[in-house]
Amino acid sequence: LAGVFSEIKMDQTPSEGKRPGETVKMSCVISGFDMTRHFIHWIRQKPGRALEWVGRMNAGRNSADYDYGSSFQSRFIMTENVPSSTQYLQISSLTAEDSAVYFCARSDTVTESRGTAAQKHPQKKTFNVVMFALSNSKC
Repeated sequence: LAGVFSEIKMDQTPSEGKRPGETVKMSCVISGFDMTRHFIHWIRQKPGRALEWVGRMNAGRNSADYDYGSSFQSRFIMTENVPSSTQYLQISSLTAEDSAVYFCARSDTVTESRGTAAQKHPQKKTFNVVMFALSNSKC
């Protein structure tokens, strides 16, 4: 049918508690669009703070194309599995500073500048993310 869009979804893993020093791997399962045609951004937000741009990744047709925010270049690794339409964000050697809500979002819904991020066109139906909260409790 002309003019009918499929439902665009980006489903993330549920909240997870981790201890300092551990590793977490978050997933973002994409449906309703071809993930190789868009950058998928990772963004985080600490309580009461602005959005922070972690990075973006796109496998494209031949090789991965990715960028990381300047604060996220050592312990943060983005990977993807194109056949399963899933992108991952792994954080190693967790610290209390990593506690935040982590989002994945499609490229046309995000604008990033100097390590911060903002939602672009909040009324667009293509902005559909599910939050992922990382807690660093010692229990």
